[in-house]
Amino acid sequence: MSKITIVLHDLRGGGAEKMMVRLANQMVEDGDYVDMVLITGGGQNKAYLDSRVRLTELDCARTLSAFIPLRKALKDIKPDAILAALTHINVITSIACFSLGWIKRLSVSERNAFSLDKQVNSDPVMKLTYFIAPFVYRLIPRPVIAVSKGVANDLISTTIVRPKDLVTAPNPVITKETIDAAKQAPKHEWLLDKTEKVIVAVGRLAYQKGFDMLLDAMFEINKTLSCRLIIFGEGELRAELQQQIDTLGLTQKVSMPGYTENPIAEMKAADLYVLSSRFEGSPNAIVEAISVGTPVVAFDCPHGAREILKDGEIGALVENQNAKMLEAAIQEGLSQNKLSPTEPILTVEQFTSENSAARYRELILS
Repeated sequence: MSKITIVLHDLRGGGAEKMMVRLANQMVEDGDYVDMVLITGGGQNKAYLDSRVRLTELDCARTLSAFIPLRKALKDIKPDAILAALTHINVITSIACFSLGWIKRLSVSERNAFSLDKQVNSDPVMKLTYFIAPFVYRLIPRPVIAVSKGVANDLISTTIVRPKDLVTAPNPVITKETIDAAKQAPKHEWLLDKTEKVIVAVGRLAYQKGFDMLLDAMFEINKTLSCRLIIFGEGELRAELQQQIDTLGLTQKVSMPGYTENPIAEMKAADLYVLSSRFEGSPNAIVEAISVGTPVVAFDCPHGAREILKDGEIGALVENQNAKMLEAAIQEGLSQNKLSPTEPILTVEQFTSENSAARYRELILS
């Protein structure tokens, strides 16, 4: 049994937060002692954290002000291994570990396309963090854990990080809980009483997710094929996307019901899952959709979709940000049948929580 601490900003409804909760839960299930330290606190995913994971919420207003509280929390816990996730958390945790003389205990994780993610963060402090991070990654003894080969290659090609500074580990997407959750009925009325084909998309309502392009494709598709789209998620572009829906006359064809506690049940009931992101790290929702046999159409965005879909072998890959090609692929995808009941999870077996936790444990404790 090992004592492992995971450091995050909070437990909001994002993919990174969800994956770290699932990783912590699997590790504690496997017998490790797991602490989770949040720089701020709260978030939708807090409810899913196993009660055996000890949670510490520092309630710091900003990451910059977290150094002393974080250092104290780590010193009190005295972990065998520390795992930080997301660029700004990686940097502040590295500084805290340097000050404690514990840098050999630290592993950091990059969850997104570094070169693209930094472009959409306009905050001056975040810009400085993205500038500093590659130098930190060169200095720390343990390699950075990237969620996909694409994320690793992006860091190598756009920063001073070297190939020897990086390793990869799959996300813990499929768990006992997600398998049970998939057996539940969907809650959206369009999926409960399906009168026409329904497409599902899941993600933060933000520029990165490309829902504006998906809405343009829906407008064209509905000229010849009547179908509906449900986008599950919340974010800063809600009003802008709703305006686009209204302008395109898609009010009866597109629904944005907000965050859902059980996206995998909604995906299972859908006829097609679509990933319209401009960039990603390792899009977990694709794995979830495949695991329940729902056909997938995805932009070949940097990064992760091509790896998960095995170069298009188990899902349609579309030229990145080409809305016309997305439109055609969706129309073709809506004509596909579900995968056979035994095939889906075997196809994405590397993303089970057991396999993911074993890989992370190997990397952070070796």
